[in-house]
Amino acid sequence: MMQQYVQTLQTAIMAWPGVIASPHRFGGVEFTLGGVEVGHIHSNGMVDIPFNRKIRAQLLAEQRALPHHLLKETGWITFYIRSEADVEKAIWLFRLSYLFNAGRGKNRAALKDALDIQAEVAALGLSDNLHLAFAGYRSV
Repeated sequence: MMQQYVQTLQTAIMAWPGVIASPHRFGGVEFTLGGVEVGHIHSNGMVDIPFNRKIRAQLLAEQRALPHHLLKETGWITFYIRSEADVEKAIWLFRLSYLFNAGRGKNRAALKDALDIQAEVAALGLSDNLHLAFAGYRSV
């Protein structure tokens, strides 16, 4: 069952413009956008996603993720897929990371015709506090 969850997650992420999948150095699959890691998933369903510290803090406060299993004092989060419902939660977390990175640097120019970042962020239904943490680093 876990392999099906992992495959569903991978398929969803790979459908996003500009995403490239490759083997992760510690096992599993890493997803990048413009050379920047959006996150990775291990075959056991453990998901690791980088954010800045403000977004991470808000995700933890909202109990949407856990501190990274090793890098506890960084912006990284860990999320464990244990059920079908968790797959959707993981997709949401990856999408937040993807949109954060899509609006920065060369990705913003490369994706301007493929992605309406403001509409996409609105569709995520962020809490006010998470929206503020996200908007502090992006113009949404």
